[in-house]
Amino acid sequence: MPTETERPATRPLDRFWPYVDVPETPTEEELAALDPDVRAVLFGTPPGPFSFTLVFPAFDGPGYAQAVALARGSAEYRETGSGAELRHRAKYLTSDAARMRELFQIVGTLDACEVLVDERPVPYARELWLPLVWLLIS
Repeated sequence: MPTETERPATRPLDRFWPYVDVPETPTEEELAALDPDVRAVLFGTPPGPFSFTLVFPAFDGPGYAQAVALARGSAEYRETGSGAELRHRAKYLTSDAARMRELFQIVGTLDACEVLVDERPVPYARELWLPLVWLLIS
């Protein structure tokens, strides 16, 4: 058992400084930015319709304004980042496949354009999944 001379002169505080005081509930932006797999583990898999998401950066050209207007008309639209890191995310349901094709014809040639199936990157989404959906609507 320690003697009086071996005990510390002061007792440390019970708080954890300099750590940030994080709120207990996440914000709407944090929930929207969750990975779909993490969201499924935390909240369960929500019953939802099959969807495609087109993610594209800002670009120079006459079609940019039309692309942003088409993206804003999607079922769910979000802008992430700023400046050179700005990305437009347009989520389309299968019932809106014709409008998604119209947007893809503008932004599909961009190297930074991503196609997500149910919010996940899937192999051959651009080369296989999109043409199959467009085959069904024609």
